[in-house]
Amino acid sequence: MSTDGDVAAVRIGDHRVGPGHETFVVAEIGINHNGEVGLAKRLIAAAVNSGAQAVKFQKRTPELCVPPGQRDVPRETPWGLISYGEYRERIEFGRDEYAEIDAFCRSMGIRWFASCWDDESLDFIEQFDPPCYKIASACLTDDALLEHTRAKGRPLVLSTGMSSLDQIDHAVDVLGREDLVLMHTTSTYPSSPDELNLRVIPRLAERYGVPVGYSAHEVGLAPSLAAVVLGACVVERHITLDRAMWGSDQAASVEPQGLTRLVRDIRLWEQAQGDGEKRVYESELPAMARLRRVGV
Repeated sequence: MSTDGDVAAVRIGDHRVGPGHETFVVAEIGINHNGEVGLAKRLIAAAVNSGAQAVKFQKRTPELCVPPGQRDVPRETPWGLISYGEYRERIEFGRDEYAEIDAFCRSMGIRWFASCWDDESLDFIEQFDPPCYKIASACLTDDALLEHTRAKGRPLVLSTGMSSLDQIDHAVDVLGREDLVLMHTTSTYPSSPDELNLRVIPRLAERYGVPVGYSAHEVGLAPSLAAVVLGACVVERHITLDRAMWGSDQAASVEPQGLTRLVRDIRLWEQAQGDGEKRVYESELPAMARLRRVGV
């Protein structure tokens, strides 16, 4: 880790994440692949073309993560009316699929990682040498999973949706602050603008002294750019090829052209923010000579 002021930068792969470094943009594929490796590859390619630096998946062991009372609940899916448990099984990739994804990401020059919802999923993803792990908001209060994830010795990205400051305090105490990035988020899909509360971003940075990012679930791009202006060092957006596609996260996702615009605007902001020192630029001198009558 290296320090920038009071906040230590976290290295994720080849990137330093923290104040003073380029915003780390993550394209969240999650389960928007609908269990199809071909669709996952198209989403990865779209993320690369947009300028994102990483893609993220979600990994669950259905028999551990699906509550018994929900396993037999009928659900309409692209495969017809099936149980929720069968649906969860169908959208999970196994070793062969992730090996294909891993090889494809390497060929495209982009990093990938996952949020793992249980110990078995975490141990499974470890074989692919991810640059970090994401801990989902739903898992923030699962001390055993937090400890198991920390024991892998990799940088951690912790989402803080649907969590109080007391709960975040406890999770940070369990994980420690070393190689930790917190993500401000609101866990509704899509999120209402009046519930985004972006001013929490600098508050979290001040409270915990670690890099803070923003995991966005809103419709549109402006709040995600505003999060960077407020200090977010990471921006994570769900990506889809078409927001009208089937799937629970599609409506809260952005299409490839939207992610491309967001990355472009973030990079423009990074150029435009400057260093805070007022100066006269050489490019202004002709206008000064032409328009000013008094002064030098």
